Amino acid sequence: MYRKILVGYDGSAAGRKAFETALELAERDGAELFVLSVARPPEVGDDVETEAVIENSRQYHHRMLAELKSSLAGKQVKAHFEVGIGHPAEQIIYDADRHGVDLIVVGDRGRSKFARLLLGSVSKQVVQYSGRPVLVVR
Repeated sequence: MYRKILVGYDGSAAGRKAFETALELAERDGAELFVLSVARPPEVGDDVETEAVIENSRQYHHRMLAELKSSLAGKQVKAHFEVGIGHPAEQIIYDADRHGVDLIVVGDRGRSKFARLLLGSVSKQVVQYSGRPVLVVR
């Protein structure tokens, strides 16, 4: 039984499935749900340009999370929606530690095994570096 669940959401179909799975688990167990979307800062740029890109990305992620809030209608789930800035896997693990969650839920991007081997993935990094259970939803 879980008390706190964190789900990483990126707007993809896999991310949506991860959110729906996390919501079902939270409702079943009466758990608190933390939904995190992560905006990545640009690799290069001056300070003014970087700040503008981050702010634009932050607003985009807030709109994306707002679309999920309607999914909570009629559900008895206490949910928190947050936007982080940085590398997605690092932010997911950081927020999981910060909130003391029992389970992290992430979507699998559906890459081939060869592409995952070469490129890695957020879900793979979360599984590898998190000190708590991780559910990867396909």
